[in-house]
Amino acid sequence: MTEPRFHGPDFAALEASDPEIAGIVLDELDRQRGGLQLIASENLTSPAGLAAQGSVLTNKYAEGYPGARYYGGCEVVDRAETIAIERAKALFGADHVNVQPHSGASANLAVYAAFAQPGDSVLAMSLPHGGHLTHGATVNFSGRWFTAVPYHVRKDTELIDYDEVRELALVHRPRIIVAGATAYSRELDFAAFRAIADEVGAILWVDAAHFIGLVAGKAIPSPVPYADVVSATTHKVLRGPRGGMLMCRAEHARAVDKAVFPFGQGGPMMHTIAAKAVAFGEAQTESYARYAAQVVANARTLSTSLVDAGMRAVSGGTDTHLILFDLQHLRIDGRTAEARCAAAGITLNKNAIPFDPAPPAVASGIRVGSAAVTTQGFDAEDMNAVGSLVARAVRAEAGTADGDRELAAVKDEVTTLVARKPAYPVI
Repeated sequence: MTEPRFHGPDFAALEASDPEIAGIVLDELDRQRGGLQLIASENLTSPAGLAAQGSVLTNKYAEGYPGARYYGGCEVVDRAETIAIERAKALFGADHVNVQPHSGASANLAVYAAFAQPGDSVLAMSLPHGGHLTHGATVNFSGRWFTAVPYHVRKDTELIDYDEVRELALVHRPRIIVAGATAYSRELDFAAFRAIADEVGAILWVDAAHFIGLVAGKAIPSPVPYADVVSATTHKVLRGPRGGMLMCRAEHARAVDKAVFPFGQGGPMMHTIAAKAVAFGEAQTESYARYAAQVVANARTLSTSLVDAGMRAVSGGTDTHLILFDLQHLRIDGRTAEARCAAAGITLNKNAIPFDPAPPAVASGIRVGSAAVTTQGFDAEDMNAVGSLVARAVRAEAGTADGDRELAAVKDEVTTLVARKPAYPVI
C-alpha cells in the first residue's frame, strides 16, 4: 500500500500548540452549526476549499504574475494561479481574469486605479439605496478621492431609476458608471447601463460581488458581455474563500493587472488563490447549477413567507439570493430586530431601506439571504419554517416575560431545524 505524500496539518496540532485559538475555532464551528445563518454576504466554503486555503501554499511569496515573478521558486504556485485563471475564464466567458485581489474592496480599488484619476466623476448607486461603501461613500477612499454622483431607486417601485441614471450621466459625464449593489434584490439591466455608458463615453464597471455566484450557476444573466470590467468576491454565493477577483475585456488587461500589482497589492495569497481555483471548479458542475437555482427559489420562498407573516419586502420581492424588508409599519427598527433574532439563534443584519428616516446605525429594515442555508440543503418547506421563525423572533419583545419565553421557544425550534441539515456535517 502506497503511503500518502503528505498528511497535512490537522486540528490536533492546533489544539496542542494553542488551545485558546483552537477553542475559538470550535466555538465558531458550533455557532455556524447551531443557528440559522441568513447574512446575505456569507456562505459555507466547501471542505475542499478549506483544505486548499489551509495549505503549505501560504508559505510562498509570489509577487508578480505566472511566468513573471519577482521571487524564485514559484513554478508550483504558478500552476495554481494559472488553473484559477483558466477556470474562471471558462466559467464566465471572460477575456481576462485577475484572481489576486485580497477582497472585493481591493478589487474595487484596482478598478479606480485602472480607469480613473483622483477627482474624476463616478456615477454609482446611492449607499442608502443599496450601494456599497466603495462606490463613493464619503467615509471611504472612493468618496474622498473621486467625485461621487449617486443615482437612486424610484420611490413608487423601489427599482433603479434608469431615466435618472441617464440624466445624471449626461449632466456629469462620469469617467466610470457603476452597476452593482449590496442591498438591491432585483436583477440589473446591464444593456441599459451599457447604452448609457456608450452615450457618454464612460467605462461600465459591474460590481458583481453579491451575485457572481448566481451568474456562475446560470441562475441570472451575466454582466460579462456588457461590462468593460467586472469586480467580484469569491466568498458569497460562489461559495469559495474570502477574496476578490476581476474580469475585463482584453484591451484593459494590462491596466487592470498593473492596478492590482504593483499599485494596490504586493504578494498574492497563493493558498487563497488555490482555494479560488477549487471554487471555480466546483461551480462548473451540474450540482452547482442546481444549487444556484435553489438559492433563488429559496430566497423567493422566504420572501413570500415573511410577507405572509406581515413584513413588507422592498421592491416587492427578489430575483436573487437576498431580500430587504421594511419594518416601519411594525414599529420595530432594524437594530432591535437583529438583536431579537440573534437571541433566537438567527443571524441576519439590520439594513437601511431606500428613503430611510432612521440613521444607519439603527436602520428601518433587515436584510436576509438564502445562500448559506441552501448550502446546508434547505428546501421550500424549510424556508417556510425559517420565515415563520424570523417573523416570531422579530415580534418577540426581549426583556419581557412573554417575549423572552417566545425567543427561547424560537431558539429551540431553530436548533431542531438546523440539526436535521447541519453545516459541515462531516467536519
